[in-house]
Amino acid sequence: MRFLILLLLVLPVFLSPVGMMARNRPPAPRFRVIAFFTARNDRAHISFVQEANRRFPKMAEKHRFTYDTTSNWNHLNPEFLSRYQVVLFLDTRPEVPAQREAFEKYMEAGGAWMGFHFAAFALTPSAYPQNWDWYHHRFLGSGSYVSNTWRPTSAVLRVEDRRHPAVKGLPETFRSAPNEWYRWEHDLRRNPDISILLSIDPSSFPLGTGPKPHEIWHSGYYPVVWTNKKYRMVYVNMGHNDIDYENRTNRELSFSFDNETQNRLILNALLWLGGQKK
Repeated sequence: MRFLILLLLVLPVFLSPVGMMARNRPPAPRFRVIAFFTARNDRAHISFVQEANRRFPKMAEKHRFTYDTTSNWNHLNPEFLSRYQVVLFLDTRPEVPAQREAFEKYMEAGGAWMGFHFAAFALTPSAYPQNWDWYHHRFLGSGSYVSNTWRPTSAVLRVEDRRHPAVKGLPETFRSAPNEWYRWEHDLRRNPDISILLSIDPSSFPLGTGPKPHEIWHSGYYPVVWTNKKYRMVYVNMGHNDIDYENRTNRELSFSFDNETQNRLILNALLWLGGQKK
């Protein structure tokens, strides 16, 4: 009798419009991502940004996070950043001191970040000089850009740190999507704060096709994905699609997200950034 009375009391709640709405309401997102981009100059970087903004929403829907984008770097402020658990830099970096200060405080307070390819670029003199020591020396650890391979070419990548969640399920080596690979000022192996997750496997050499000899790498050690253990961050050197510049068609010849193993790496890293507690 007691059970029957309880059932009669509870059943109307479940059958009411409010109760039905509660049961049909989609689950809350696990975390929120905001992607900053510029997408103005290099067609290869623009292609990657456009591709990322097509592919990340599909990942978000499947893995229950939200993905928003903005090309307005003035949104890099404390009030706006407080809405998001993960920040992405798809191609460039902030240039205004107030934006840089807001990002640094966000990261120091336990925010999470993933940057791609040109987001780490710094070359003095250029339109993106090395004028942000915290970001390039302490946070990324790489310092200035030194050189790159050309043309964009696929490389065999080797997993360096098997313990990190970003490389879960990845084979020991795999072939990447075509990319323009960067060389850096600092040897990241000498930095105790840096954990290198992937590097270019020597079987990739010679890497690049030129036409200039220095654009072809024949030896050396080149990290391509790493994290700074003092922060919740992952830098990914991939993010430069191959474009038909030579024939002046600007036709896209490759897409970064066409590589499923590389996608697994990016998704693993993103889920780790969104779920980790400081």
